[in-house]
Amino acid sequence: MNKTNNLLKKLVASNILYTRYMSILSLSDLPLFLIDTNGDILFEFIPSPDFCTYICQENKDCICHDYKCRLNSSGENKFVCHYGLENVLYPITLQDETVGYICGVQSYLEGNEYQKCLIEIQSLKNIKGLELEFIAKSVLSLKTVESNKIKIHEQMCVHIASNISLDLYESISHTDPDAVRLCIEKEILEKKIIDLESKNMDLVVNPHFLFNTLNCIARIAYFEHSQTEELIYCLSDLLRYNLKQNNQLHTIGSEIDNIKKYLYIQKVRFKTRLVYECNIPENINAYRIPNMVIQPIVENAVIHGITPKRDGGKISIYAEEYKNEIIISIIDNGNGFPKDVLQDIQQSENKLGLGFGNTDKRLKRYYGEQYGLKIVKSDYSGSTITITIPTQPIAGLLL
Repeated sequence: MNKTNNLLKKLVASNILYTRYMSILSLSDLPLFLIDTNGDILFEFIPSPDFCTYICQENKDCICHDYKCRLNSSGENKFVCHYGLENVLYPITLQDETVGYICGVQSYLEGNEYQKCLIEIQSLKNIKGLELEFIAKSVLSLKTVESNKIKIHEQMCVHIASNISLDLYESISHTDPDAVRLCIEKEILEKKIIDLESKNMDLVVNPHFLFNTLNCIARIAYFEHSQTEELIYCLSDLLRYNLKQNNQLHTIGSEIDNIKKYLYIQKVRFKTRLVYECNIPENINAYRIPNMVIQPIVENAVIHGITPKRDGGKISIYAEEYKNEIIISIIDNGNGFPKDVLQDIQQSENKLGLGFGNTDKRLKRYYGEQYGLKIVKSDYSGSTITITIPTQPIAGLLL
């Protein structure tokens, strides 16, 4: 055990851990740290809150009792401490032996933050000998987070623990460490970053769209009360769907229903300047597709295709089944992309922030390189963009 602990400490001493994982650490601000099997804190990627460091732990270099009692056990990888904080710990293994852990979260799950009020601050002052004001501020500064953010953080912990295990294996094996690490780590890291980025992308709602919609609701509420309720319900449903994280694949039917709500809101805003139609055969509605891959294309058609035209235009969404493939077409009669913008979209990987590159990568990741997004046409007569997916599930598809 001493030998493997020394290997872990040697890795920490090399000062490469934070640099190596900096790209994915930016996706979360929850605590994340590395400990050995004795519970000693070897490295903090993202520091623990003061409440955990100075009040729960016996000393700032060693984890609290709630963590210690779970070391070297085959229990759950996550737990709730006696103060109600969510925690995770994932083992770092070397030749089937646990040599350390990646730990973190140390935050309240949304809805459980009331447990802050149950912490007896005066008792902690008497036990720890700390200032009452410091303890109170430490309790108040404990974070409250949504469950989807904790899931993303858990994936980061699993990824880092797996890669540190690979590093330790390289250090005792006779294989070329650079070849092994650069090959395996690059593959794992790229997949994990894409997955985390796509989850974060799902949470994004265009702020200008929200601002304009709320202004539109306010105007309608002033002049005519009859339409306000339906508009608010559509916006509420749209936002709720935007925040869904429970399933990476949704039915095409649910995606189209969401898009219809989006277009209805825009129709109220633009009135006769926007016309739209959706024609999806009933048998296609049940097929599944990654969520929020059609809506950004429709939004782009509204903003960049229809809005600039003085008389507005029309957006049509069609779907057809052809040779074991489903082709979804988003067609507008707007102005199309400028030539330089179209060239950049086709040659770059989503550098312009239009969402096309990310959408195409998500589709290819689920279904294979032969599927994805394609700009069929874009000129002054409008744009046609297609999404192609298979009619049958692909082996190994992540559900």
